[in-house]
Amino acid sequence: MILTEYFSQLTSHQIEQFQKLHDRVLFWNEKINLISRKDTEHLWVKHILHSLMIAKVISFLPDTRVLDVGTGGGFPGLPLAILFPETHFTLTDSINKKIGVVQDLIQYIGLNNVKAQVIRAEQVQEKFDFVISRAVTQLPEFYTWIKNKILPQSKHQLKNGILYLKGGKIQQEIEKTGHFATLYILSYYSQDPFFDTKYVVHIPLTK
Repeated sequence: MILTEYFSQLTSHQIEQFQKLHDRVLFWNEKINLISRKDTEHLWVKHILHSLMIAKVISFLPDTRVLDVGTGGGFPGLPLAILFPETHFTLTDSINKKIGVVQDLIQYIGLNNVKAQVIRAEQVQEKFDFVISRAVTQLPEFYTWIKNKILPQSKHQLKNGILYLKGGKIQQEIEKTGHFATLYILSYYSQDPFFDTKYVVHIPLTK
């Protein structure tokens, strides 16, 4: 499995869970458009491994609370939930049928650290250590959705805030948020050409 090349600590149980995620996403993608049909043969790299690149930036501590906004087919939340079984993940999307699939995936894989909700980000009432997403919108708009949903006390080396998977030229977007950000270049962690122009953007929202 390609994931073990990047995460040697994976247990046999986690490897089995990742395989179940891969196979079940392909199963559902025949019925509902979770990912691009042209991407199905690249599901491991373009969706699962891409999601896990957040784990190259931070290792979530037990009881960390993470919100995944616009999760779609469960990315990046589900791969990270497999990798960090003691971290609590809330996956949200405004599209009911996609959350229905995500709920099936949670049950099929056997995850007990994840809940999925049909809700818009602005309507979420809880607060979290980190909010994650894969380029659901421009960063300034995303920031307005989640700026009041961050817990004030940071317990990681990285301050609580946004961890955003994004590609291309994004400096102008970052500047429009009015916040400092750190870009983690994903080609540093993988030689696969897919990651050549991809980043994890960390925007700290606590002091």
